[in-house]
Amino acid sequence: MIPCTDFIPAYSELFKTLERLGGVAAVEDFWHHLARTYLTDLRELVRTHGIRGCWLYWSHTLNEEAADFTMELDEAAGTFEIRMHRCPSKGRLLEFDHIEPYHDYCRHCDVLYRDILEPLGFEYTYDLSHCDEARCRLLVRRRAAEQSREAEPALPSTDSGRESH
Repeated sequence: MIPCTDFIPAYSELFKTLERLGGVAAVEDFWHHLARTYLTDLRELVRTHGIRGCWLYWSHTLNEEAADFTMELDEAAGTFEIRMHRCPSKGRLLEFDHIEPYHDYCRHCDVLYRDILEPLGFEYTYDLSHCDEARCRLLVRRRAAEQSREAEPALPSTDSGRESH
């Protein structure tokens, strides 16, 4: 099995190969496939818990990846935000001298998560303008029509709706 530290550059190289062989469409098709096939836990968390499902999903995955991030959840306003201060994947790619990262590496997160969240009634905004510094910002917001219809189940919680690492 490939270690996660090796997976990051392999992923970047795969994106480059897919683009060389089939153009940007081949890369995007692969990303859409990944969303459909492997992000079922995010989909189910959001279906079950509404916007809080985003918090539940990313608080686990970002901590597992040892990311430097701040998350904010405002269930009343129907918003969830991640400010990635240092993405471990892109940060690792930028540290390599022998590998040039795929030119649009960070966009895979945009495509993957947009594919899951928009069909569930959420607006999804991703600011990738600081990818060259391994930083980004994600904002998920319930659509206005969904906000008036959605009744999110209350979960017992001891968190403050903020998490920072």
